Amino acid sequence: MRHRLLPSLSLPLMLAPAMAVAEVPSVAVDIPPVHSLVARVMGELGSPDLVIQSGASPHGYSMRPSEARALSDADVMFFVSGELTPWLAKARATLAADADAVELMEVPGTLHLTYRSGPTFEAHHHADEASSAHGEEQGEEHGEEHDGHHDHEAHADDDEHHDGDHEAHADDDEHHDEHGHDGENPHGWLDPVNAHTWLDAIAESLAAQDPEHAATYRSNAQAGQQELEALTESLSARLAQVQGTRYIVFHDAYQYFEHRFDVPASGAISLGDASTPSPARVKEIQARVKQDDIQCVFREPQYNPALIESVFEGTGVKTSIVFEPLGVGLPLGETLYPQLIERLGQGILGCADA
Repeated sequence: MRHRLLPSLSLPLMLAPAMAVAEVPSVAVDIPPVHSLVARVMGELGSPDLVIQSGASPHGYSMRPSEARALSDADVMFFVSGELTPWLAKARATLAADADAVELMEVPGTLHLTYRSGPTFEAHHHADEASSAHGEEQGEEHGEEHDGHHDHEAHADDDEHHDGDHEAHADDDEHHDEHGHDGENPHGWLDPVNAHTWLDAIAESLAAQDPEHAATYRSNAQAGQQELEALTESLSARLAQVQGTRYIVFHDAYQYFEHRFDVPASGAISLGDASTPSPARVKEIQARVKQDDIQCVFREPQYNPALIESVFEGTGVKTSIVFEPLGVGLPLGETLYPQLIERLGQGILGCADA
């Protein structure tokens, strides 16, 4: 095992040298929101290592040596799904074959949604009409054990682009990321009820690796769940006042958030995270803008702003609101996830005032 040693806070080191250290698992995670949830569970015991840096697309990524080393050293790896990071399957098999691999979208109780087809969405197309749920909503029990070894068949395209400077997509219109937007939508972390469920799964996985600190992991998870419940209740009340806000997203990444808070988008500009929309798609989106009197289009900072301007030039639609799914610009750590959900809510509220 590749555990880290943690100085004991309960006994003076000089009085109990044999009991002064405890083993804490080495943990790797894929994206910043998952890092935040795992950090909330680990608390002061340790910190997970982030494999995909903030601002980078998870759909295709070239790891730095330090990130590959973190994956190789991991006792447990938490990642969203093989659909989100198809390239990671090969890296895990090569570098972390012995690690406990926990695919969060496969945790029992997780809500699963499918991608919506076409550039425009039907109004109030509730996700539960196009979803297969592995459990119920927040009222059900969240403490089920899970099988952490869910290995997906994945074809790992070694994407040559790397977002190390967080600017790799700025002039990237010609680059087409190979992540197809059909089938299951893997952006499940944007439903805080899914995150609530995952906190239990994270705690149980860490407790299995580190029984000595099991009570701490579970206590931290419960505290994090209470915080998410309060945030969800508060944001639901505020967004209930602006239901019917008309907006378009950059790509279909936000359906879980839309569903949870009943604020459906009217459409998406792009099929893939970095693909340029076809002329036919642009024409259909522009028609929807006029037809539905769209108030806003949300931009994502990773991608070329000229794409937004080319689609909405001359329409009068507000294009200044940043709406992105990974917490870009937020401090890495346990507060990132609730801040991300709050920021998405603020985006909807800001659009309603447009």
